Amino acid sequence: MTKIRSSALPQLCGIALAAVTVFCGSQSARAEIQKPNIIYILADDLGWGDLGCYGQATLKTPHIDALARGGMKFTRHYSGSTVCAPSRCVLLTGKHTGVASIRGNADALLAEGEMTIAESLKAAGYETGAYGKWGVGKPLKHTAPNDEGFDQFFGYVNTIHAHNFWPSFLVRNGEVVRLRNEQDEPWLGPEFQVGGIREGAGVATVKKDYAPDLIEAEMLNFLEKDREAPFFLYYALNTPHTNNEAGRPPYEDGMEVPNYGEFAKKDWPQPEKGFARMMQMLDESVGKIRTTLKQTEQLENTLILLQ
Repeated sequence: MTKIRSSALPQLCGIALAAVTVFCGSQSARAEIQKPNIIYILADDLGWGDLGCYGQATLKTPHIDALARGGMKFTRHYSGSTVCAPSRCVLLTGKHTGVASIRGNADALLAEGEMTIAESLKAAGYETGAYGKWGVGKPLKHTAPNDEGFDQFFGYVNTIHAHNFWPSFLVRNGEVVRLRNEQDEPWLGPEFQVGGIREGAGVATVKKDYAPDLIEAEMLNFLEKDREAPFFLYYALNTPHTNNEAGRPPYEDGMEVPNYGEFAKKDWPQPEKGFARMMQMLDESVGKIRTTLKQTEQLENTLILLQ
């Protein structure tokens, strides 16, 4: 497991090539081996101190810790920016914020023709999939992830929309997928209206479809697919970010989960229970990824990175 806290993703082509060299040895063998699959897991608002492998004692993350024991940790690797859109821009393009096209959470988009890691890997023969939160600038078309090199996308395109864990819709490859949730969506301005659909975060009044679960299921389906080419999976969770639109401090409804599990009886504030459960679900998701890779006999040829 590689713990990355910055924009090293565009260097993954080189990392993958280096991995092939290590795995193969001779030049003739390198020509025959399959290129490594690459999985990059981005957890929104995850801190390095939230993981057991970095010293967290209260919250348990056994699956992530197992990756760390079998891989490596980066302890001097930093985020490309302090806020969402520019940090994702840096991550996907490899440019620092002094020259990146998106430098804040204001109106800005990737420059026309700007290369992303997905486009680079597609050119190298990879199948690409993004699942979760896109949020690379605004205002965004629903096709934005596909326009930037991803063959498959399912999740939230808009950053603020991703704050709601029970939204009224998600997006699959540019098409709106209606969910059974209902919500009071605040009017946040015309930049949050795409094709007549308001994309404000809102607060769900009817909660039936927990979006992170739906996104995880589609992500695992991508891993299970039979394919000839190597794949690049960008799994960008919107957890454990809080839904600040759910209320004022102390944001008692801002870290809602379907259930609090073992944390329900803890003498903790509700947001802390929600955060703890989100961390547990993140760890469980990593476990499901490893299990799926084992079942499809891809684990030994897959590079997994977590931020």
